[in-house]
Amino acid sequence: MLEVKNIYKTFNAGTVNEKTALNGLSLKLNEGDFVTVIGGNGAGKSTLLNALAGVWLVDEGEIFIDDINVTKMPEHKRAKFLGRVFQDPMMGTAATMEIDENLALASRRGKLRGLRGGISKAEKEEYRERLAELGLGLEDRLSSKVGLLSGGQRQAVTLLMATLKKPKLLLLDEHTAALDPKTAAKVLETTNKIVTEHNLTTLMITHNMKDAISNGNRLIMMNSGNIILDISGEEKKKLTVDDLLQKFAQASGEGFDNDRALLS
Repeated sequence: MLEVKNIYKTFNAGTVNEKTALNGLSLKLNEGDFVTVIGGNGAGKSTLLNALAGVWLVDEGEIFIDDINVTKMPEHKRAKFLGRVFQDPMMGTAATMEIDENLALASRRGKLRGLRGGISKAEKEEYRERLAELGLGLEDRLSSKVGLLSGGQRQAVTLLMATLKKPKLLLLDEHTAALDPKTAAKVLETTNKIVTEHNLTTLMITHNMKDAISNGNRLIMMNSGNIILDISGEEKKKLTVDDLLQKFAQASGEGFDNDRALLS
């Protein structure tokens, strides 16, 4: 479902601020893979997701989504293949619009739009059913402005919007980092439920090592713009945070540099 071949991305090339963010990175995900991504500060995690989303084009290498070469495809055209949830609960939704209106926008993504009016009763019923699955009582608040929701509720709606029409690839960019622990756990529970039920191919960046270990079927660790660990199956199930830190030190020859990850 995703194949990344030897991609490079350097910012501020030829200046004193030159930074190589992706350094010959290759990655392959099969359909239904749920891969957690962790790494130290400046490891290239967010740069990878932005490269996949087309926020910027890579300097070298190729990116394929569902066997389609999207390497040179601009962000707005690539969006039809992707669902994305950001760290900030304020992103990904229109705060002044109602919940059902936000969901309708997500439902119509990539489709030709005419002058047909409003949201149909069938659509509203579908949205009500999907919201009920979240277990947050939002199915009775279809007409509420999204800006009035709590951070966790808003992030759950964003997650639903990103997956309403099954994407080829779901990108989760530290989507629980701005939430309190209890709310983050609920959003993660919802994430696992949606990903599993719809067999979504997913990349989830997290700063929380425990979350990286306990979620998904595969874990990759990045350092200096490349993947230095790729763990799955029984090995991943048996992992502990101490194991992960030790493996990182062995693979990179240095200590893990991410205060948030270590504190979590």
